[in-house]
Amino acid sequence: MKKEIAVIFDMDGVICHTNPYHSMAFREFFSKRNLSPTDEEFAVHMFGKSNSYILSHFLQKTVEGDELLTLENEKESLFRQIYEPHIEPIKGFNDFIAGLVKNNVKLGVATSAPLANLDLIMGKVPVRQHLGSVMASENVKKHKPDPEVYLTSAKNLGVSPDDCVVFEDSFSGITAALNAGMRVVGVLSSHTREELPPCNLYIENYREISFLDIQALFD
Repeated sequence: MKKEIAVIFDMDGVICHTNPYHSMAFREFFSKRNLSPTDEEFAVHMFGKSNSYILSHFLQKTVEGDELLTLENEKESLFRQIYEPHIEPIKGFNDFIAGLVKNNVKLGVATSAPLANLDLIMGKVPVRQHLGSVMASENVKKHKPDPEVYLTSAKNLGVSPDDCVVFEDSFSGITAALNAGMRVVGVLSSHTREELPPCNLYIENYREISFLDIQALFD
């Protein structure tokens, strides 16, 4: 019997190279508050982190509840406005998805971003019709590096965590996938492999990988 495989993608830095545009939006957001984080601070405290963590860290106070929703809406609206004219998937993504679909791989997306961002990107990248699970920040109680988003994705797809391969680009995201007991492909869009936890495989873009490489992770 052929093994059932599921592939779950993070979104930012994995489906699209959004991180430079998140940085622009956060810079504009923080400059209104007379703050100017460095690139190094963003690398450590932004990529792959939830807005609750990012805002609490840089504003140096606990940001939650209604205040979190208000500030998050302000920043994410800025991001969507800045990024919308530039939306395109990382090289080779559409062809890679086509190969997975052809081989009956179950597909999901699990992002720490809000649903509005996911809807914006899914409106321009033709993958949504193939997804058996779609998870955004509103769908979880605990954010990455907690494994909740990946364990729930596996449940939605009707597979065990051991049948899943996760594509991630951040330290917290890879940690979440590893904590879920899944295989991980590190997408080197925001970090070097030395800056990330050990992955089963690393890619710069999707022209470097095919269904056969995914299948080989289970051999």
